[in-house]
Amino acid sequence: MTAPQEWLSYPDAPRIGATPPGPKSRELLAQQAAWESEAVVYPKYFPIAVREARGATIEDVDGNRYIDWVSGVSVLNLGHRHPRLRAALDHQADRIWHSLELPTEARIGFLRELRSVLPGTLRDRARVLFTVTGGDSVETAVNLADFAKKRHGVIAFSGAYHGVHGGAANLTSGRKYRQTSSFHGGKVVRVPYPDPYRPILDPDGGVAGTIRFLEHLMNDPYSGVDEVSSVLVEPILGEGGYVVPPDDFLPALREFCDRHDLLLIMDEIQTGLGRTGKMWATEHAGVTPDILCIAKTIGGGIPVSMVAYRDNLAPELPAGFHLGTYRGNPLALAVGTEVIKILKEEEWIGRVARVGPKLLKRFQEIASSHPSIGHVRGRGFMIGIEFVQGGAERGPWGERAKAMRREMFGRGLLMHTCGPSDQVLRFIGPLITEDELLDRGVAIFEETLTALDTGPTLSTPARRGVPGIPPPEHPPGPHILPPTHPLPAPPPPGRSLP
Repeated sequence: MTAPQEWLSYPDAPRIGATPPGPKSRELLAQQAAWESEAVVYPKYFPIAVREARGATIEDVDGNRYIDWVSGVSVLNLGHRHPRLRAALDHQADRIWHSLELPTEARIGFLRELRSVLPGTLRDRARVLFTVTGGDSVETAVNLADFAKKRHGVIAFSGAYHGVHGGAANLTSGRKYRQTSSFHGGKVVRVPYPDPYRPILDPDGGVAGTIRFLEHLMNDPYSGVDEVSSVLVEPILGEGGYVVPPDDFLPALREFCDRHDLLLIMDEIQTGLGRTGKMWATEHAGVTPDILCIAKTIGGGIPVSMVAYRDNLAPELPAGFHLGTYRGNPLALAVGTEVIKILKEEEWIGRVARVGPKLLKRFQEIASSHPSIGHVRGRGFMIGIEFVQGGAERGPWGERAKAMRREMFGRGLLMHTCGPSDQVLRFIGPLITEDELLDRGVAIFEETLTALDTGPTLSTPARRGVPGIPPPEHPPGPHILPPTHPLPAPPPPGRSLP
């Protein structure tokens, strides 16, 4: 049990006192709808206005408190407003906020810490190029590979998500993301990602078919591929469905790149910095990339990103190779330095390595009695639960996953979807989530699943509208707990997480 002085989160979460969205949230949602673009999406999934957040919990302006298993989509591995990160931000705010590329103590301190934790042979032997967003870092990595190899073209995978602005949209596989981009161009060769649950190139779900197809692309003069400089890969698919590839995938990919003089670019924007139970997901396979893309958690919630690359990769990179006024912001770098120190000095990564498999097993046990769940997979605190329908056909069931998201929201648990059909619910709770909140969240997940699987078909109840804003895409359903509901009961003996 977490001692009172050790809690970083609200100890009484979840607490629903006003059916969300409450009156104050509805007022702010209406103002947002009137003044912002209709392109805003997250209020449709979680229709609340946030007042404050702590650790692995969020409080809305109506006083409701939620367990946060979204974590800003892996931005908040250390949770909301970690005390050490707040102190680092306050310290830097008294000094300098913006410095272009001029060295500051924050900048040099960050570079020192980052280089010390990079994977494999990149450690203490890498150069760093600052970027602004995750998509910006990926686009820069591909440009860097093309420049270094004097070839143009990249092999990327189906299911990939590498950002949606500029050229990065071409690297992301989803058609819907590219439809809104006018910056088409670049040479992207798309290859199926090895998915053990839904194999495409290898009927056994292995990687042999993937490597055989890659060899065909490089060796067959009629494959249609002229030249490529690199291979871009996520060690675990993120938006593509939290797909964990076979263990030999990344080593085989490293060998393939070495055989054909290609650079291996690892996108660790969502998987990095402790999320999978190691500092970097690629370390599970013992593989060192040539270029590493870093963003999200590294800024603790303040936007900053970068690429780290072999120091002998491009020794004569021209000045101005990549530009951006906000690159390497001192506030973000001061926080980033503390992020790395916390992950190095405290036991969060080790805890994720211990607790993650137990949490995965808990979800798998729940799935074993619910045919609506076809597959549970994951590593560390990165777990995907895929919903299916149609019996042996295992058709992706996006509507069920979205109904789960809606119903759990009403009970005080925030959990988001991913996958091509939004059929996968993903656990991305902060690494610092207290054991009790993990237990309460799993209990809410199970009771919601049982209600949906055994109850009648749910219909959207009548609800108060918000002036100026349409009802959310998935408004709270009829199983919202009453305003004075007690905390979910702890799991039965023997099922509690350590």
